[in-house]
Amino acid sequence: MRAFEATEHYFDLAAEHLKIEGAQREALLMPLRSVNVRVTIERDDGSLSSYVGFRVQHNHFRGPMKGGLRYHPEVDLDEVRSMASLMTWKTAVVDLPYGGAKGGIGVDPSELSTREIERLTRAFVDQIHDIVGPDTDIPAPDMGTDHRVMAWFRNQWEKYHGFNPSVITGKPVEEYGAKGREEATGRGVGALTVKLTKRLGRIAEKTNIAIQGFGNVGSHAAKYLSEAQFPIVAVSDVSGTYYDPNGLKIGELLHHKLNQPSGLLEGYTGCQILPVGDLLELDDVEVLIPAALGGVITQENVDRIKASVIVEAANGPIWPEADKELEARGVTVLPDILANAGGVTVSYFEWVQNRQHYRWTLDRVRQELDHTMNQAFETVWQTSQQTNLSLRTAAYIIGITRVQRAAELAGFASA
Repeated sequence: MRAFEATEHYFDLAAEHLKIEGAQREALLMPLRSVNVRVTIERDDGSLSSYVGFRVQHNHFRGPMKGGLRYHPEVDLDEVRSMASLMTWKTAVVDLPYGGAKGGIGVDPSELSTREIERLTRAFVDQIHDIVGPDTDIPAPDMGTDHRVMAWFRNQWEKYHGFNPSVITGKPVEEYGAKGREEATGRGVGALTVKLTKRLGRIAEKTNIAIQGFGNVGSHAAKYLSEAQFPIVAVSDVSGTYYDPNGLKIGELLHHKLNQPSGLLEGYTGCQILPVGDLLELDDVEVLIPAALGGVITQENVDRIKASVIVEAANGPIWPEADKELEARGVTVLPDILANAGGVTVSYFEWVQNRQHYRWTLDRVRQELDHTMNQAFETVWQTSQQTNLSLRTAAYIIGITRVQRAAELAGFASA
């Protein structure tokens, strides 16, 4: 199943309950605009390389469109369309005044030098600068991009349009970025995992957690949950699964990762090292947090998933066929459009600060983030309880209803 098909499937489940029909359903689901561009750069050795870039703008009824910029070899139009749609429902679920967008370039950034990545970013901005902006479409970091890429993007865009740091979020703090932005997605995942497990009657010290992916999101989630007294028994990256049935020493893992040129856990010897794929299927894990790529839980491996709670820190980690089976087994899934919304929430705070020319403290950012995520969780939880539907369908119902209402208020009764 392709990524956009999966998103469409989850949308349709909620649309059935809302009794949204034909043309109106299509208008809500299909993107407003999809742009493909060729990005050609000179490599450090003087040769030329060309890549395909994308920007999909899904929906603007609730405000400017918002979404990350991903550099990854598997980026294609279908994936970007899916993630742009997810962003529309995500921003609506946490009640931010945004619509959804997403972008990316089909490239492996590990094969490029820092200067080549900068040239690639600036060349991409040259192609799309006229369709993005602080009042239309605001990019942000995603897989394969970071605060440096955002700084280059902003600098190049301002060459065309003049000073306006609110064109992009996830910037370095010194370049009008928000304090707490890098930790935001992982912190949100951690906070909602704590909230969900309490609702399910679980005790932190007796609830083992495994986190697939130890990048920005996974590492911050691990830190938050470890400090909340949850045993993190396994984490993984491309170098392997790092496992300790008694709980990993997360501080040591973070220190090791920070001192590795590759940014990986490779070389860490303070625990058992298992194959990468083993993490998903560990027997002693109650809460599984996929925090890497999408589509990792499928019809082929869902029978081997032992966790009774799954928190989707990644976008689209569970395919619909697997999701249906997990629901039938009574597995509680906290969906991506709620679980990982901490990043876009703090991106919104950064945009607000840039527009006001006023900087918030880290404490205020964290306080506002916790309030926003908690309020969204309560709304989704209560909707799920009242309708006897899964948390995923409840979240989609909330997001779709808010977007549909905004469209009606704007005069698009059939949109």
